Amino acid sequence: MSLPTVRTIGFIIGLFLITLAVSMIIPMATLLLFERTDDIFAFLWSSLVTFIAGLALVGPGRPANTQLRPRDMYMLTTASWVIVCCFAALPMLLIQHISYTDAFFETMSGITTTGSTVLTGLDHASPGLLIWRSMLHWLGGIGFIGMAVAILPLLRVGGMRLFQTESSDWGEKVMPRSHMVAKAIVLVYVGLTLLGALAFWLAGMTPFDAINHAMAAISTGGFSTSDASLANWKQPAVHWVAVVVMILGSLPFTLLVATLRGHRTALVRDHQVHGFIGFLVVTWLVVGTWLWAHSENTWLDALRIAAVNVTSVVTTTGFALGDYTLWGSFAVMLFFYLTFVGGCSGSTAGSLKIFRFQVAWQLLKANLQQLVHPRAVIKQQYNKHNLDDEIVRSLITFSFFFTTTIAVIALGLCLIGLDWVTALTGAATAVCNVGPGLGPTIGPAGNFSSLPDSAKWLLTIGMLLGRLEILTVLVLFTPKFWKH
Repeated sequence: MSLPTVRTIGFIIGLFLITLAVSMIIPMATLLLFERTDDIFAFLWSSLVTFIAGLALVGPGRPANTQLRPRDMYMLTTASWVIVCCFAALPMLLIQHISYTDAFFETMSGITTTGSTVLTGLDHASPGLLIWRSMLHWLGGIGFIGMAVAILPLLRVGGMRLFQTESSDWGEKVMPRSHMVAKAIVLVYVGLTLLGALAFWLAGMTPFDAINHAMAAISTGGFSTSDASLANWKQPAVHWVAVVVMILGSLPFTLLVATLRGHRTALVRDHQVHGFIGFLVVTWLVVGTWLWAHSENTWLDALRIAAVNVTSVVTTTGFALGDYTLWGSFAVMLFFYLTFVGGCSGSTAGSLKIFRFQVAWQLLKANLQQLVHPRAVIKQQYNKHNLDDEIVRSLITFSFFFTTTIAVIALGLCLIGLDWVTALTGAATAVCNVGPGLGPTIGPAGNFSSLPDSAKWLLTIGMLLGRLEILTVLVLFTPKFWKH
């Protein structure tokens, strides 16, 4: 990698750090509003250190006529996520007086929109810290949307090239320049966040809680302002608002923009959206009926509780409404399976994502037809796109390394000394960016604070790998990547 390329990557990361430093003004303003001035200096010093670091990287300037190649984008993507987390952890380190391991874990969980936490006593925590955790979700969510729309299709990671033609066609026909597309996505993201905050407030939350939960829901992150998560609010309206906002955060943002700009059938005609919404509704009905039959809840209450928890896990948000591990072995196993589903491509959701299951189904049908009719030429398409060999190879490779990563991390956690349920579900929830796992330790009623530091670092790596679609990080460890 040439020196001009390294300087360009450093320049871009420096801009990210300066943006991060400036964004710390919001928690400082929040502390002033709540008259909790004792924590302001933690954010002030963190902001100053982050700004100086960003300025040092931006200062030399960006080399002229230097363009990043696709291989350089792998380095930029991974380095920016790690370095931003290093500095974003400073306020938590100074306010909570926790170890840097815990601070980095919490920050990586926030910025990858995972939602796993090591903090307790959130109901009485510093408002500046609470808003900062939610902001990490929000910033990480919009960052991943940009990466999923602009970078991953270019890098041909995990079958994402399926959406490259769609994005470029949409960009050319509706908005002629890529920066206009990015601006439109940001405006929609901000608009949905504001609408979500208003809806939470009207449903019964305080304005502060409403803003925090809106940022956590639209980014499918899951950090709450209460240890009990959404169970702290008894109003059914709050729960249904959370369901709607989580779903909106899991839809393709390019299609949301296209719909708002007059292409009213953009979302309706998309196969990915059909599959996602259909899967959610069917699972709501199955789990809701199961809960109704095995509890004293009415059918409507059971459906609401099931809808919140199912949507939270499928969209990889991590909110909890009660402890679903107490619903019986069928529900526990089903929720473990739901961990791997995910939302739509080009959304803030993590995990495998619904389109990969749909493509796998198309490939299965085609292979079965080929067995019956060996000489037939079977056309393989998904969402009006041809499934060529490169897309199929990329998708299979991603799926293999996705499951292998979970298996390796789970084995490492068992080696550290965790029980197999905590190890397996902890690895799955980290790589899938879901949040809570299963079992008494890291289940929806627990958190990750009691895990040893080595386990937290291993899970942190899992969060990063899952958020960056595995291959984007793994390619950096191949010898050929470093050869010209």
